[in-house]
Amino acid sequence: MTYDSKAIQARLIRDLEPVVAVELDRHLKVQKNWYPHEYVPWSEGRDFAGPLNGDAWEAKDSRLTPVAQDSLILNLLTEDNLPSYHTEIALSMGRDGAWGTWIERWTAEEARHSIVIRDYLMATRGVDPYELEDLRMAHMSLGYQTPYENDMLHTIAYVSFQELATRISHRNTGKISDDPIAESMMQRVSLDENLHMLFYRNTLGAALDMEPNASMRAIADVVTNFDMPGANMPGFGRKAVQIALAGIYDMQQHLEEVVAPVLRAWNVFDRTDLSGDGLAARDELSAFLAKATAESNRFNEKRELHFERLIARGQEPLRIIK
Repeated sequence: MTYDSKAIQARLIRDLEPVVAVELDRHLKVQKNWYPHEYVPWSEGRDFAGPLNGDAWEAKDSRLTPVAQDSLILNLLTEDNLPSYHTEIALSMGRDGAWGTWIERWTAEEARHSIVIRDYLMATRGVDPYELEDLRMAHMSLGYQTPYENDMLHTIAYVSFQELATRISHRNTGKISDDPIAESMMQRVSLDENLHMLFYRNTLGAALDMEPNASMRAIADVVTNFDMPGANMPGFGRKAVQIALAGIYDMQQHLEEVVAPVLRAWNVFDRTDLSGDGLAARDELSAFLAKATAESNRFNEKRELHFERLIARGQEPLRIIK
């Protein structure tokens, strides 16, 4: 890196303030208020075993398939870690002016997601409540710490992709749930994620115009080292494999529905204002995308062979129909 990153960060936080104010105003005008309690079938709920002497949870209580349960648990636990995300974002962007107003608003909106998903799962007895709570405690006890400490550019680059990835994961989880109530709920949550993505994507787009080389470095670093924020939760690896096999969220979707459209919005590969490390970062990004595409194609081939074997044994694979 051939530039003073800290000086650039400080200058950008100041110079992007008007952009953040405009994006915040746009967001507040298009965002529709909604209420988690309206999406939960409370009439289906009943007391659990414990102090209220209710009924113990049994696997047959859930109308969700195992992969839908895994995906909802993963999505919920990811949303649960909001206090850590708030801390990391506030540290990287500061809490002054429009930046601070956005961070608090974003946090308030994101909190609805864990509220509605958990209430749905408890009212419908969708998952084992003891397992869910134990996983929540374990995951939140680990917290979340970004690899880009106090770095606004890398943080905004990351959430630009992560918000869109979460939107797709939520949307497809609703589809595979085979429950119209869950699908409606997850569609509502995914709308929030898309609006959040637009805020971050547009803000980084402005940063690219102001500081193209530093911004391109942040983009390349994030794309080539991307992990979902829940990657450190217990059991993430197994759940992620099942979710990928079902087509809820896999590498092809990540590349084609998340990375590609965001990079296109930033005009990454047609920019003429890059030099030095900015050009090197773009080359690294291009090489990574070619390699990741090849790996995605190999995974898809193996998945199809896996499905063919299941069908030959008389088993119907559970997957999103694309």
